Amino acid sequence: MRKIFSIMAMCLFAVALYAQDRVVTRFLGIPVDGTKAEMMQKLKAKGFTSNSYNSDLLDGEFNGRSVHIGVITNNNKVYRVGVVDENFVGEADIKIRFNDLCGQFERNVKYRALSPEQSLSDDEDISYGMTVKNKKYDAVFLQKESADAEDSLSDYMRSVWFTISEEYGKYRIIIFYDNDLN
Repeated sequence: MRKIFSIMAMCLFAVALYAQDRVVTRFLGIPVDGTKAEMMQKLKAKGFTSNSYNSDLLDGEFNGRSVHIGVITNNNKVYRVGVVDENFVGEADIKIRFNDLCGQFERNVKYRALSPEQSLSDDEDISYGMTVKNKKYDAVFLQKESADAEDSLSDYMRSVWFTISEEYGKYRIIIFYDNDLN
């Protein structure tokens, strides 16, 4: 009897552990999970519309900016939602945008910065850094399940990160909401 009880307890523990691990990153309250078609439908329900040039993209507004949304899959399961600024800006404006995003994430109790200081300094030469030094400008944050959850690192296992993208001397931000389980 004791052996059966031990096996049942181990099975329940394994199920609980698996369920806990299935807590995934959310984008606009939507779990970054399921099929691409399901995710696209949920995003359309949030007000995003089909892109007239690329059926794999949606258009809309996010965080006060016009953006394109892309849903990326692995083995037919969503593992990433990419949010791309529609408009390119100059170097001074991208530095402000990058630092504003860092500040927004740092002030939000649902996120924790992966490293302490991710903002760009005023004297950072982004153009030189990207073209000559092949430098990448990224900021990585971990998303917590809820603001009420305990503040331990194990609560923050869902990654959200953004980077500066350059094209012909103009820049924009791309934000990634990743589901590392898919």
